[in-house]
Amino acid sequence: MASPSLRDAVGGLDRDPFVSLLGKLIGESRRLQNDPPALVPQEDLVAQHVVDALLPVSTETGGGPLVVRKVSYAEGRSNVIVEYPGTVPGRAISFVGMHMDVVPANPDEWDFDPFSLTFDSEDKDKLRGRGTTDCLGHVALVAQLMRRLGEVKPVLKHSVIAVFIANEENSLITGIGVDGLVKDGLLDKLKNGPLFWIDTADKQPCIGTGGVITWHLKAIGKLFHSGLAHKAINAMELNMEALKEIQTMFYNDFPPHEKEKLYKFATPSTIKPTKWSYPGGGLNQIPGECTISGDIRLTPFYSTTSVVKKLQDYVHDINENIEKLPTRGPVSKYVLPDENLRGRLEITIDEDIMNGVACNLESRGFQALCKATEEIVGHVEPYSITGSLPLIRELQDEGFDVQTAGYGLLKTYHAKNEYCLFSDMAQGFQVFLSIISQLEADV
Repeated sequence: MASPSLRDAVGGLDRDPFVSLLGKLIGESRRLQNDPPALVPQEDLVAQHVVDALLPVSTETGGGPLVVRKVSYAEGRSNVIVEYPGTVPGRAISFVGMHMDVVPANPDEWDFDPFSLTFDSEDKDKLRGRGTTDCLGHVALVAQLMRRLGEVKPVLKHSVIAVFIANEENSLITGIGVDGLVKDGLLDKLKNGPLFWIDTADKQPCIGTGGVITWHLKAIGKLFHSGLAHKAINAMELNMEALKEIQTMFYNDFPPHEKEKLYKFATPSTIKPTKWSYPGGGLNQIPGECTISGDIRLTPFYSTTSVVKKLQDYVHDINENIEKLPTRGPVSKYVLPDENLRGRLEITIDEDIMNGVACNLESRGFQALCKATEEIVGHVEPYSITGSLPLIRELQDEGFDVQTAGYGLLKTYHAKNEYCLFSDMAQGFQVFLSIISQLEADV
């Protein structure tokens, strides 16, 4: 069991101040939507609410031990670092990843106002609004943890550090969130202990995530009258057959990995089309050009660099052997020798490639998280998904021991009518205290 002294001293998550702070944060969410250039979030609005909640127990006011610091790399877009100092140098427990931006919401598609905190009339446990699950609920939760530590002032050997970050929901702009903090060395002391990334869901340890590569496969043929199909190179047929070959080669080269079972991945690596486009034309025209776009979700046991190289090789090989590609019907073809024309493929890979992560299952932080989850939630079932979390692989590569958890609801993640449950957040609060208590007992 976790140390009863810390749990008893700090107590449970107090609903009133938690809901009060969360209401302020959700009230700002219209201006926190992250989809540039149209929607550029102003995370400083949330950062100031967090600072205001913690200042009464901070060194700045003399009311407590919390060291509170705002760090901005762009106007209106702050990060907040909060430290509860421990007594032993070189010992740290950190909670990171609580981001202060949200994905866009269209009020016309919701059953309630996404930009204000509301309550279900039949279920007071439900807290509704954009960001309740992802991730303003976690911002309010960890802020309350730090506030209670500042009020109670337990003697801890570890420093407990919380990092509230800007710019998690979009990668078009870089260097202003956790990536900027790492670059400037402001998080170096977090390497002295486990780093818990609090931005997943369903109260269980998430031990693996997928990488993502987005691609665009363009087929170029010859546009012609559909009544004279023998004089055309049908770009749609070419692209469909080529994609089938590419998928076959991909699954041969990147089959299910033996470690995926250990990490309980729901799916292996996948490549699939998700979007189709072409310049337009009449129904009686065979298209001379079209593009299929899609993504690859890659388990972290394969290299995104090697996958990109393979994709380029696949396309090169198909272009070199275009005559061998299966056709569709007696006059379908991808080469017109009399006109010295060959169909061809071009592949473009988007720059914002994201790597997956496999958490260290031997980590003391992972062990503490599992024990705390079993103790508080009643069971522990670590899981992995090929959904992607930005930034955490980069933290792992920089030497941080990253573990991930979250207390929102996966079914409302980025969804319409988003909500979280206060009871889940309250359990998360107790999990955090259990983790701290366990790690304190090790020193």
